[in-house]
Parts: sequence; C-alpha cells; structure tokens
Amino acid sequence: MTAQSSQSRPTRQRLLLIATVVFIVVALLYGAWWMIFASHYESTDDAYVHGNLVPISTQIPGTVVSIDADDTQTIQQGKPLLVLDDSDTRIALAQAQAALAQTVRHTQTLFVQNDALAANVDVGEANVEQAQTLLHKAQNDLKRRSALRQSGGVSGEEILHAQVAVKSAQASVAQARAGLAASKAKLATNQALTRGSSVATHPDVQQAADQVRQAWLAQQRTHIFAPVGGMVAQRSVQLGQRVQPGAPLMTIVPLDSLWVEANFKENQLHGMQPGQRVTLVSDLYGSDVTYHGTVEGVSAGSGGAFALLPAQNASGNWIKVIQRVPVRIQLDPEELEKHPLRVGLSMTAEVDLTPATATQDSETRPASTTQAQPATATRLSTQIYDHDPAEVDALIQKIIQENLAS
Repeated sequence: MTAQSSQSRPTRQRLLLIATVVFIVVALLYGAWWMIFASHYESTDDAYVHGNLVPISTQIPGTVVSIDADDTQTIQQGKPLLVLDDSDTRIALAQAQAALAQTVRHTQTLFVQNDALAANVDVGEANVEQAQTLLHKAQNDLKRRSALRQSGGVSGEEILHAQVAVKSAQASVAQARAGLAASKAKLATNQALTRGSSVATHPDVQQAADQVRQAWLAQQRTHIFAPVGGMVAQRSVQLGQRVQPGAPLMTIVPLDSLWVEANFKENQLHGMQPGQRVTLVSDLYGSDVTYHGTVEGVSAGSGGAFALLPAQNASGNWIKVIQRVPVRIQLDPEELEKHPLRVGLSMTAEVDLTPATATQDSETRPASTTQAQPATATRLSTQIYDHDPAEVDALIQKIIQENLAS
C-alpha cells in the first residue's frame, strides 16, 4: 500500500499541475479575448421594436357614414379612411354664402350713400346761403323802417313786422346751418366706413368671406384621409357613431420607419455614442436573420425618471438598483423591408463601441453618451391637411361679382 501511495502521489501532482496550467491558459485566453474583442462590445436582450403610432381623429363633429380601412390593412398616404355626414356642413356653407351676398349688397349701399350725402351737403350749403341772404334782406328792411319811424312815414306795426321777419330769418339760418352740420357728419361717418377700400376689400365683406372659407373647410373635413402610409390598427370607430374632434378613431403604424429602443445598464453606456454600428437579432426570425443598425441617440434619462410614479430614493430604506437607459437604434431600411417587423417585438442588440469615424483619435472620443446630437431638418411631415384655396376663392369672387350692382 505504501509503494502504491508513493507512486500515485507524483501522478496526482502532475494532474493538478496540468489542470492549473490549463486553467491559467484559459484565463489568459479569456483575458486576451476580452481585451481584444469583448471589451469593445455591449449587448442586451432588453430591447424592443418601436414605431410612430399615428392617431386618427376628426377635426369636426359628425356622424360616420363610411369606413374605408380596417385593422391589419395597409393604407397609403392620402387615401380615404372615413367619411362623415355632410348635411350640417352643406347647410352651414349655404348660409355663409347667403351672408356674404347680403354683406356685399349692404356694403355697396355705403358707397352709394357717399354720393347722396355729398349732394345733401351741397344742398345744405345752398340753404345756408339762401337763409343768410333772406336774413340780410330782413335786417336791411328793419334798418330802413327804423330810420323812417322818426318822420312818421312808417307805423309801429310795420316796424314790429320787420323785427319778426329778422328773427324768423335768423332762425332759418340756424336751422340751415344745423342741417348742413348733420349732413356733413353723416358724410364723414359714411366715408370713414368706406375709406381706403372697395366693396370687395371692405372689412365686412372680408369677414363674411372668411366665414365662407371656414364653412368650406368644414365641408372638406368631412372626408378623413390617411396622414401617413402604414398598417391600420386599434380601429374603435363604428358606422353611425357620432364622433367629436380629438377622439381617437384608429391608429396608423408606418412599418417602414421602425426603430429599436435597447435598454442598456448605466455601466454599459461608457463610450457609447451616436453613429456606432449595432447588430440585432429578432425573436420573430431567430438567429437566421441578422439586422444591422446604428446608434441614433441616447435618451435624456432612465426609464424610471419618466415613469408615472418615479422612485423616491430620498425616503425610507434605500437599496441601490442599477438603472437602464433607452438607446435609440436606427434599422437598415432595406433589411426592414426584406424582413418586416412589428411594434413591440423583442430584440437582442449588440453595440460595437469603436468610434463611429475610423479616423477619430482616441483622445477626442467622447467619454460618455451625454453628448447629444443637434436637431436637424424636419423628419416627419404631411400635406394631407393642406387644402387648395383656389376653389373657395373662386366661389367667393363669383358671389361678390353677382351681387354688385352694374
């Protein structure tokens, strides 16, 4: 037994030595692998597909009479989605047109009255001149009779009649002057209402025209079109339903402009910056399909900072919990078109932490992702709510011309 024990001891030591050497070699290989490769990558499986959820609502109240798109259907931008009953809007447009016509006719009378009031002023001035002439004549008669009174050539009754005639002439002058002042005041008021404008450019006519434009716009808004192209989801509107402005009716998801939000731990963000390459794998397709994207930006705060009930770390017992910060990753459009995704799907993301620019020196490389990208040009826009005003402007001009006296 002693001989066998002495023989097995060197063998055991040799095996332990070999195992130790193997472990050291493996550790060195892992350290080298980590230093050369793994230290330049950060990965997470807490990543999900996100997209723009465009809510569809009406701008005017109305009753739904037609639904042209349903859930899971693809719709192109500008195609019809809903139609509202236009009975009320048609009546409102007709009333606005009638109000414009009435306003044009009333405004035109203001311009016509200017000539009439100017003639009244001329008549008033003539009346004043005539009254002054009669007053002057009556005063001369009274003066002449007063001179003949001492010689007895004129009776006292004639003097009295002459005095009455003077007072009557004076009253006529005052009355003529008051009438002239009233005519001038009316003319000034009427000229103030029409100064610097024509019938078509008068403020009252312009206000009535704006009412026509508003009623016409409400008529156009009875047809609801898709502001973006994508897949219809969350349709809640029903045929015959009375809808109000702002109420959600359905949602359109543009599946060609999806992105991924990968939630990295805060200790993984060091050295992460916009423009870095990302490799992604979706649970939908598995490892057979690999997506390639770029880091577009890092959120301004962790998920807990924007939660409905943010954590109150300043009260009670505090336990440190590592936070996760959303990182927005832009997907390759061609790969997305080839292998479509859906909003909310799980993804696995691996970020290459090498600088986005190959020539960027390591000393100038950002130390963290707190450096944000500046805002660029508008990325999302739609012209579906733009209406050509040429049609309604032509309608307004037609109403104005038809109601102007020739």
